[in-house]
Amino acid sequence: MKLASLKEGGRDGILIVVNRDLSRGVRATGIAATLQTALEDWSNVAPRLNALFEQLQSGAAANAFALDVDKLASPMPRAYEFVDGSAYLPHVERVRRARGAEVPQSFYTDPLMYQATSAGFLAPRDPILAASEEWGIDLEAEVVVVTDDVTMGITPARAAAHIQLIGLVNDVSLRGLIPGELAKGFGFLQSKPRSALSPVLVTPDELGESWRDSKLHLPMRTWINGQWFGEAEAGVDMQFSFAELIAHVAKSRPLAAGTLIGSGTIANEDTTKGASCLAEQRTVETLRDGKPATPFLKFGDRVRIEMTDGEGKSVFGAIEQVVEKYSPA
Repeated sequence: MKLASLKEGGRDGILIVVNRDLSRGVRATGIAATLQTALEDWSNVAPRLNALFEQLQSGAAANAFALDVDKLASPMPRAYEFVDGSAYLPHVERVRRARGAEVPQSFYTDPLMYQATSAGFLAPRDPILAASEEWGIDLEAEVVVVTDDVTMGITPARAAAHIQLIGLVNDVSLRGLIPGELAKGFGFLQSKPRSALSPVLVTPDELGESWRDSKLHLPMRTWINGQWFGEAEAGVDMQFSFAELIAHVAKSRPLAAGTLIGSGTIANEDTTKGASCLAEQRTVETLRDGKPATPFLKFGDRVRIEMTDGEGKSVFGAIEQVVEKYSPA
């Protein structure tokens, strides 16, 4: 099934069920008010939501309506936790090689992860706001999964069963602020503003054979100002599966229902597939030409991120955002 949230009912939105081709929706009235509420009682609520999804698919759902993406909030307008990884080592290897550094051997066995911003997620059509272009505004097209409650110390084999929803995220980065923050040795803060989630999140069964080994085997398609930017394969060159990432996070703490786990920027060894972030493209250019040529995002630039299935149909809907200058009220 596919789930989304309307921009109604307060900060957490109103949960709706969406049909497979993303054309119709129906409120989950009487089942769960919000997606967070649903995830906290997932074993009981999910079958009821799925029954409503089947009714919507067959045309039998009462009070169904035409889906308007502009009226959607993020599927999870806010979450208790968002932990992002860097599971695609070709990206890590290239970035470090461009600055003359080697990849530590531990990176191949121990995932790189950080605590990301979760107090609010941008809707799929919300603008990317920044006070200055000098901040180095960048998109990061990633896959994200959402868990139910996860016990501390869980193994990867058991963690796989706790992946309940899958979607896309534009994990916006401010590259100009990152070096100074990392130099402090305490991680990202100002350089990681709010991210945008795809219009819908879907259950693993909706993905068929595209979801296997806790990885999503589809191309991540990105465009900037209507021009093709990349279609890196999400299931290729992923060093750590989502089950492994979940187990890594849960080593010393349980995870609350509604926790989001990000894959990190999708990147392949094959650079002809394009890139999923501007930093990656600039690194490829630096290694090839000695310097980057592609600029970071400017005010007015448009970003589109989407995944399509084997028939060319959108799976999660598209994240479409314009970069705008932020001016305090």
